[in-house]
Amino acid sequence: MRHALIFAAGLGERMRPLTDRIPKPLLEVGGQPLIAWHLEKLAAIGVNYVVINTSHLAEQFPETLGDGSRWGLRIRYAYEGATSLETGGGMLNALPLLGPEPFIAVNGDIWTDADFAALPAEPQGLAHLCMVDNPAHHPQGDFALDAHGVLHEDGDAKLTFSGLGVYRRDILTPWREVIGDAPGATDKPPRFRLAPLLRAAISRGQVHGTRHSGAWIDVGTAERLTQLDAQLR
Repeated sequence: MRHALIFAAGLGERMRPLTDRIPKPLLEVGGQPLIAWHLEKLAAIGVNYVVINTSHLAEQFPETLGDGSRWGLRIRYAYEGATSLETGGGMLNALPLLGPEPFIAVNGDIWTDADFAALPAEPQGLAHLCMVDNPAHHPQGDFALDAHGVLHEDGDAKLTFSGLGVYRRDILTPWREVIGDAPGATDKPPRFRLAPLLRAAISRGQVHGTRHSGAWIDVGTAERLTQLDAQLR
């Protein structure tokens, strides 16, 4: 059984007032909710169990998506409370619902034509990230990808993390040590970003990646949502 996690708990503040009444992953593009494009792709590669983390307008997700049976999936919802736990805290909160094997995790507010089937079932290290060319709104990039597929924090040609990857549960093992006393770390449940854990693993050579040269968009503004909707229609 393959598992996947979709991050869907954010407020979508840059897209207000649209997200005052609809969570960003449930906004429609190309005739269906943005998150449904992910569900279709996950089902197509044999994933049959998907965890969706929720917070903002959480009740709308099961109302809209149901139990996942229309895609041949089983969907479980990991409610984070009234405040999002960020990506790291959200993954930690969802971990009891995910199996022991590596799992796919994808941001609920991106769209891509990347082939999910090309993702490795077993990352060589702790994670395998899908990287894309730097968009105009993020020209500095995130990590450099070397000729051996290993990611580095520094390098001449940085790429942007797409928000799509495969993770081992052990990526979260050192979270207390890495996060320290950052704001939210002592909350119950803890709230923290995944990025520091990725950087820590990258510094040890434990994160690999591949570059996707096709379509990818971070649907972070109403303008990008309109642009994507026009393209898909």
